[in-house]
Amino acid sequence: MRVASLDQARAVLTETFGYADFRPGQIDVVSSVLAGDDTLGVLPTGGGKSLCYQVPALVRDGMTVVISPLISLMKDQVDRLVAKGVAATYLNSTLDEAETGKRLARIESGSVKLLYVAPERLESQDLVRRLCATGVAMLAVDEAHCISEWGHEFRPSFRRLSVARDAIGSPQVVALTATATPSVRRDIAKQLQLRSPTVIVGGFDRPNLDYEVHQCESDDAREEALVRILKSHERPAIVYAPTRAAVERVAKRLTRAGVRTLPYHGGLSDYVRAEVQDEFMSNRVETIAATNAFGMGIDKPNVRLVVHWAMPGTLEAYYQEAGRAGRDGRHSRCVLLYHTNDRSTHEWFIRGSFPPQSTVRDVAFTLQAMRFGDTVPGNSLMIAKCCDKSDLREVRAVYALLEREGILTPPRDSAVVWIRLLATPARIRRELGADAAEIGLLRALWRIGSDALQQGTQIAIEQLAPLSAREVRRRLRDLRARQFIDYSVRDLDYTTKSGVALSELALDWPRLNRRRDNELRRLDMMDGYATTDACRRAFVLGYFGEPDTGARCAGCDNCRRRLTESAG
Repeated sequence: MRVASLDQARAVLTETFGYADFRPGQIDVVSSVLAGDDTLGVLPTGGGKSLCYQVPALVRDGMTVVISPLISLMKDQVDRLVAKGVAATYLNSTLDEAETGKRLARIESGSVKLLYVAPERLESQDLVRRLCATGVAMLAVDEAHCISEWGHEFRPSFRRLSVARDAIGSPQVVALTATATPSVRRDIAKQLQLRSPTVIVGGFDRPNLDYEVHQCESDDAREEALVRILKSHERPAIVYAPTRAAVERVAKRLTRAGVRTLPYHGGLSDYVRAEVQDEFMSNRVETIAATNAFGMGIDKPNVRLVVHWAMPGTLEAYYQEAGRAGRDGRHSRCVLLYHTNDRSTHEWFIRGSFPPQSTVRDVAFTLQAMRFGDTVPGNSLMIAKCCDKSDLREVRAVYALLEREGILTPPRDSAVVWIRLLATPARIRRELGADAAEIGLLRALWRIGSDALQQGTQIAIEQLAPLSAREVRRRLRDLRARQFIDYSVRDLDYTTKSGVALSELALDWPRLNRRRDNELRRLDMMDGYATTDACRRAFVLGYFGEPDTGARCAGCDNCRRRLTESAG
């Protein structure tokens, strides 16, 4: 294999990406990768993590496979790479069979340098076989904290990457993340089975960012504080809210106050989200209200203000989202609007994710009694009644737990929906106009269901290809919300793990309890940040394992208050 030098890497960095040199942290990761070492890089948000594997991939022989957790993120990165003339592509569920075949042919011909896939994709034996035959020079794991049960966005499929790595020839690995405490770093290295890894931890301190917390007694008080902050501060600005409803509320309230704000969340169509993102990135609108669906992989250096409408569940998530401010190095502000109920809301969700053993046992016995071969019913309401459970959420939490543990496999995307057309053709033409996305879906439904749509008929989602099942469901929800159609998803059966007696589950309860307790401890740390009277910057640095210098930062509300008091 051709050995590349750091000078070659710098040349590619300049010629392809337009940067004169690597940043501190970046250069250490790139040097380690070029030396052939397994590498774990922890660089702060905005530290240019993607370049740490993209540049080495372009100066070395062979193909690099990039594990990326989000379909939208991999598409954005590939589009940007292709625009720069880089031979990059991705494989995911948005592609139809014909397009997937074309991309596999390019991969097998050796003409692809960077291939982006989700971790679940490497569980396909067919893809693993093709990659093994083609050869993989390097495996890059983006957002590597997802591999750790102690990380803040745990994805079980990430933990099976070490098996996939062995299956494709055990290539060199580079793992990258912006948010990993010392214990998470150790777990990442262990789970990926990194071989004598070089661990590079960039500085977490962002001196140009100011941190502050506003204590709010109600949502009305939050609104007042938010309007006051947005109207008095330089923009662009991002306002993060925890739910779609909160995002819509924030966008409407700010717009009424004279701060034009666009909403961004997973309930919007791909087209609308792309339009909102483009408006914001091109500075045609200076404020966006968003769930955490916005931001990962977004490179907008001049964000001057990030406001959190409510407290996130972890300090990692907060640091990552707040860190999207001031990537150009200019002074910027990170504000958290805090209410004491924020903690209890997160606590409720955490405890709901780890149902008690008695509930798991009751649901498992009921499922075992209804088991037919290797399937069990997916109708959680029916199961709740059979278990004599009044809280449907408890039963759904058990289903989610059994999915996470690999005991139940959810229905395939080719689910069946029952659809009835409510709107007349005249109303559709009048109110939808030239909205190609919705009109196109309605035409596809009519082509399949014809006159039966008037009374209601069943249609398999896979018949609506090339749209993905997720996109079909999103558009169906939009049409139902506007009363153009009515629809429901048929309850499909779950597949059980072969040979597992559901009535005698051997779950690792000590591990599950440790995970629950760890989630609660991390919530304690986030709550501690929001309520501390000490330096908030030092609080963050201490959490990520950086020593406190002891100096007052003058860049958080607590330190500024003490300086003012001492001056007075």
